[in-house]
Amino acid sequence: MMLHTLLLAALSSTGLAAGCTREFLQASADSLLAAQAAGDPSLLKPAPAEAFAAYNENQKTAAFKTGILKTAVKIDHSRHSLDTTQCATYTEIISASGPKPYVIGVQLWFTDGAVSKIDSIVTSTGDWLFNVTGTLSWARKEAWDVIAAEKRDTRAVIQAAADAYLDIFSDKKVVVPWGKPCARLEGGAYTGNGGPNDRCDVGIPDGVKLTNRRYVIDETVGAVDVMLTFASLADSHEFRVEGGKLRFVHTMTPMGGSRGPTVGGKGPGRRRRTTVPM
Repeated sequence: MMLHTLLLAALSSTGLAAGCTREFLQASADSLLAAQAAGDPSLLKPAPAEAFAAYNENQKTAAFKTGILKTAVKIDHSRHSLDTTQCATYTEIISASGPKPYVIGVQLWFTDGAVSKIDSIVTSTGDWLFNVTGTLSWARKEAWDVIAAEKRDTRAVIQAAADAYLDIFSDKKVVVPWGKPCARLEGGAYTGNGGPNDRCDVGIPDGVKLTNRRYVIDETVGAVDVMLTFASLADSHEFRVEGGKLRFVHTMTPMGGSRGPTVGGKGPGRRRRTTVPM
């Protein structure tokens, strides 16, 4: 009741037709965690579940009665990005200690103060390089702290860094602003060891188009999540950008019972497995 009251107050004070506040988005994203932990979609605020315009899981239309939000998930780690420009949020959820392991990414989109779209990527055992113990361990060690205002990159710079990374899969002439260090967390595998020489520019195949991109950008932490289609697979790539350069990359790819497309004769997976499983 307290959360609902706070959200209504935020709606009243801001109108949200012209924009969003971080307070409103934070409260809404926190309610997502409450809903997921309880397996009760009605806890997601401010709109009741039946009012949502679109609900997708792994790029397929889903229903609350069969979707992940109806499953109580023990949350061991979570992190939000808040996009006040587009009125959207992105939440990373890691569950390592529940009855079934999950790594979940959720974009929430708002229109006129109500949730108008939920876009989720849900991964578990059998998905690409899935190892929830490794995911949780490395995610907890990374710093996605708020960046001082005078050092923040613009939305355009953050998106451009992400797009360069995504574009190089189909065009090796693209110049990617690799950071040093830079580390990629891919389904639980990590391309580094937390040291100054960690690299992200490994294991990237040729000739793969990453399309249908949907961005949620939070300049305060230099973060952008991009939900997209990787060849024929649903996928989420999240980036931390510092000083215009890539610092961290998190990926999730549900396989849907498939071994995935063979890339450049390197199959069975969508990338060459050059990362080290945890």
